Amino acid sequence: MFDTGTTTFMILSTSLVMLMTPGLAFFYGGLAGKRNILGIMMQTFVSLGITTILWIAFGYSLCFSGGEGGIIGNFDWAFLKGIPFNQAYSGANGEYPEYIFIAYQMMFAIITPALITGAFVNRVTFKAYLIFLVAWQLFVYYPFVHMVWGGGLLAQWGVLDFAGGIVVHATAGFAALASVFYVGKRRGKPSPPNSIPLVAIGTGLLWFGWYGFNAGSELKVDAVTTTAFLNTDIAASFAAITWLIIEWIKEGKPKFVGLLTGAVAGLATITPAAGFVPVWAAMLIGIASGVICFIAVQFKNKWGWDDALDVWGVHGIGGFTGTILLGVFASSAINGQSGLIEGNTSFFFKEATAVIAASAYAFVFTYVMLIIINLITRVKVTETEELEGLDNSLHGEKAYDEGAL
Repeated sequence: MFDTGTTTFMILSTSLVMLMTPGLAFFYGGLAGKRNILGIMMQTFVSLGITTILWIAFGYSLCFSGGEGGIIGNFDWAFLKGIPFNQAYSGANGEYPEYIFIAYQMMFAIITPALITGAFVNRVTFKAYLIFLVAWQLFVYYPFVHMVWGGGLLAQWGVLDFAGGIVVHATAGFAALASVFYVGKRRGKPSPPNSIPLVAIGTGLLWFGWYGFNAGSELKVDAVTTTAFLNTDIAASFAAITWLIIEWIKEGKPKFVGLLTGAVAGLATITPAAGFVPVWAAMLIGIASGVICFIAVQFKNKWGWDDALDVWGVHGIGGFTGTILLGVFASSAINGQSGLIEGNTSFFFKEATAVIAASAYAFVFTYVMLIIINLITRVKVTETEELEGLDNSLHGEKAYDEGAL
């Protein structure tokens, strides 16, 4: 009944995307100060548990059942009711069980809100974050999944997003910026990265997992799958070297963290376009990502926005830029969709309108949501907690035993 090769490919892709969440924890944990390593890693890892519960309970149903042409689905598939274990996923010509599609999409739901945490490192209480994690998925992530990937409003309008430029990176990045505006600057002097090797490990895991993130989003194995795979690596590599060169010229020395950050920016930027553009366009998208995301980070620094780990500049601007460039470079020869350079002005404006609207909504809703959460429980940590570090003050643990030999 099921194609063994395609089923195996989807299981592998799902596993790769799952690995991205620990990779993100290492990436953020290495960039954080030594007193806040566990705090930021805890916020990332806890999404694996909380989001899985939400997804099985009603998340998958709200995203992918009912609501054709609408904003959100319904509860028909709550707790996977009515989905037999051997039911074929209808979007893949019956090649694999729907359960693996459920798991694959769940991994996207897990990592998306975790991306936001790098912006407000060492400034938010854990209890408030747990409420944030649930509410943000309900009112931001689930609606955009449904509208773009679940046959909802934006899909009906003709908006495309191969693997999450709108759904994942733009919404998370601009939500991160809103959270930075709400919680304000860190009280103490910002700490340098506590472990650049840990950042490198995290980057490697993210890069590796991104092949499942992008290539797997074709949801089957064909020429588009391999194109998305290759485009992913090309864009990341071109962006990494572009960022390295710019920072080398500006600072006078080649920076390892800059190289790693550029790679992640390139990965985020190619995400919406990976399966729609030719290889030469992926090169240009990578270069554009390195330049634009670097400028965004410099802009953020100039204006004093304390986005601690550059979530807005890398993921928000990366996803935004990639979606716009999808509208420019989409090629009908790759996946049947033409973009601006092939004369399709309408598609370009649809992509631009969708990503602007999604970014604006995520920003405004997140800011208002934090105000509401603060009425329920304190969002910002106290000055004492912040200066002590959240690892000890909130979790009673330390990343390293400083007394050990």
